[in-house]
Amino acid sequence: MRNTPFWWILIGFIVLLDIYFFQVLKFLTSASSGRIRVIIFSCYWVVAVAAILLLVFLPYIHFEKQARLTRSTIFAIIIGLFLAKLLASVFFLIDDIRRGVQWLVEKIFVSKKEQGLSATGNTISRSVFLSWAGMFVGGSLLGSLIYGFGNKYKYRLKKMQLRFAHLPSAFSGIKIVHISDIHSGSFTNKKAVQKGVDMILQEKADLVLFTGDLVNNTSDEMKDYMDVFAKINAPMGVYSTLGNHDYGDYVHWPSAEAKRQNLENLKLVHEALGWRLLMNEHVALEKEGEKIALLGIENWSAKARFPKYGKMENAHAGTAKYPFKILMSHDPSHWRAEVLPQYPDIDLTLSGHTHGMQFGVEIPGLKWSPVQYVYKEWAGLYENEANENRQKLYVNRGFGFLGYPGRVGILPEITVIELVT
Repeated sequence: MRNTPFWWILIGFIVLLDIYFFQVLKFLTSASSGRIRVIIFSCYWVVAVAAILLLVFLPYIHFEKQARLTRSTIFAIIIGLFLAKLLASVFFLIDDIRRGVQWLVEKIFVSKKEQGLSATGNTISRSVFLSWAGMFVGGSLLGSLIYGFGNKYKYRLKKMQLRFAHLPSAFSGIKIVHISDIHSGSFTNKKAVQKGVDMILQEKADLVLFTGDLVNNTSDEMKDYMDVFAKINAPMGVYSTLGNHDYGDYVHWPSAEAKRQNLENLKLVHEALGWRLLMNEHVALEKEGEKIALLGIENWSAKARFPKYGKMENAHAGTAKYPFKILMSHDPSHWRAEVLPQYPDIDLTLSGHTHGMQFGVEIPGLKWSPVQYVYKEWAGLYENEANENRQKLYVNRGFGFLGYPGRVGILPEITVIELVT
């Protein structure tokens, strides 16, 4: 994409945005001394030009040879600067529209004599309030993204009881730990990751379920973390599925065979960890003579840009005899698109994928993230009240991170679910 016309259009847009933003900066610093303005302007353009040059030469820089943390931090700052300026410019644009309307009204309704007098006076100035408001909002966004760098390993336990009337009595009280989106290729702090795994182990769950995206792209990303995640265990087993990043679809491979071999190697990673990878299949979980079904499918998304490798019909076949069913499916859009209309006997679906966009607000009475405009179900618990079984979906906010090396408001999650009757 980086050599496509779109890439150059994006760079051109960023240049225009920098010029537009600079006009407001000149206005707000007009009362400052010449020396102060030179310092401010120089700092602004040094940073802006450096960011633009990095984007221009990005296709020719072999970033894969650089430290992961350095690479991801640089990109996060560039993206943060762009978004901050873009958000601030919304306020500037509102002000410019106001000025344009005011100028037009004066041209149409003010008498020629008054227009002549007006022509000798000052032009319509910018609003100081809107200009500073834009700077404040844009600066707050950039500041929050920088602050979020320190949150990427601040794991949080989310505990809940989920009630199902037809859950076999032997399984009432069973504790499930649900994790998702490890993205080991993004990790740079093994001790911090170990603390998250220790939190999982301290829960002493009966069952651990992982719903995909073990890596960012390649199976070897797990090499340094095998000993950490191999410690995860549970009496009833550890089960896993694949997410969209596990297939290596987002990197260039020398051949189709190399890509296929990467996936086979990743399957061996799950096996070496002691995790039972479910590939469009189900297993029976037994306790005190009673059984429930655990289904796991490959990635299946209702969004066009993500793959549909999953085959729900294969996983579901033969499960009619089980009174209770849990489905592991990486992408939560699968629940509304296929599970609800076609599989009303799936009681609980566990997903991940969205990460809550690693940015949002979750406080009592308010739950918001930009990702909600793409995914109707994006974090936490959802219930289908129209179904007599009250089918439930839980979307984990992700154990790891991808792209932006941080989290703002949406912290990494370890879900602890207790099933009760």
